[in-house]
Amino acid sequence: MDHLWAPWRMAYIRGEKKPVDGCVFCKLPQEDNNMQIIARSQHVYVTLNLYPYNNGHLMVVPFEHVPSQEDLGTEALTDLMVTTNRALAALRQAYNPPAFNLGANLGAAAGAGIAEHFHFHIVPRWPADANFMTVVGHTRVIPDSLENISRDLRTAWQSLDSED
Repeated sequence: MDHLWAPWRMAYIRGEKKPVDGCVFCKLPQEDNNMQIIARSQHVYVTLNLYPYNNGHLMVVPFEHVPSQEDLGTEALTDLMVTTNRALAALRQAYNPPAFNLGANLGAAAGAGIAEHFHFHIVPRWPADANFMTVVGHTRVIPDSLENISRDLRTAWQSLDSED
C-alpha cells in the first residue's frame, strides 16, 4: 500500500494560520533568503504559493500594496505581465506542463484569501491532474516539497536570465 505523506498541509487543513502583523505580501520580500521567492523585478516579485493547487503554483505579487490591478500604474502592469511570461517560461523549462490556469481573485467574495493585496496566480496543469484524490477525497497531491520546487524554478529562472 502506498502512503501519501504531506505533514506541512495539516496547518492549512485545520485552518491554522501563523499570526502576521500587517500584510504577508508586503513582508515576504523583506525577509532574507526566503525560499518562497523565486525572482524579483522592478515592480513585482514571484513567489511560491504555500498552499498550492498544483506542483509549481506561483503568484506574481506587486510590491505596491493595492487591492486590485486597477490601482497599479502602467509600468507596474507591464512588469506584472512580462514577469508572468518569464514565470511561464521557467515553469515550462523546469516541469514541462502542457497547460496553465492564470488569474486573480479580486475581493474576498471572489475567493481571494488575501483580498487587500492584489496577486496573480499561475497554476501549471497536466492531463488528469484532477484525479480521484481531488474529486473524491477533496485533497490535492503535490508530488514535491516546496524547497525542491523553489530550487528547480530558481535554476530555471537563472537559465533564462543567462540566455538574455
